[in-house]
Amino acid sequence: MTYVFDTSPFSALIRNFYRGRFPSLWDRFDELVANGKIISTREVRRELEHGGFKEQQRWLGLQADLFAAPTAAEGRFVRRIFEVEHFQANIELRKLLKGGYNADPFVIARAAVVGGVVVTLERSRPNSVGIPDICEHFEIRSTNLEGFMEREGWTF
Repeated sequence: MTYVFDTSPFSALIRNFYRGRFPSLWDRFDELVANGKIISTREVRRELEHGGFKEQQRWLGLQADLFAAPTAAEGRFVRRIFEVEHFQANIELRKLLKGGYNADPFVIARAAVVGGVVVTLERSRPNSVGIPDICEHFEIRSTNLEGFMEREGWTF
């Protein structure tokens, strides 16, 4: 199983599960990263770099291969997402006007191309344009951080 992580679960892990207090969690997490079972996108890295604190920045510096640039196939899938008029609202106006980052379509596209599961803390809501809603539309599996740990059979 390949997991494509959105920004929010990375932030939650780094902020809430300190390496010194949860070493077995991080050992398992790092193993999945090393084996290519946890992947992400360059756009997620950019979001993490701009919203991060010292520990997050240090962790990012150690992740050379985790945040790959989008492939041509992923770019084509991002286009498919925005061909659905309702999903065009996924790009917030302020991000367009101020040059902000929007990793969501790239996370979804990577999962679609690799056959992976999106891991996000976003929740599905009626008429929403968030990650779970777009995933559902395109029949891409998604879960939250706890669901990821359940899929991996982790207990601590």
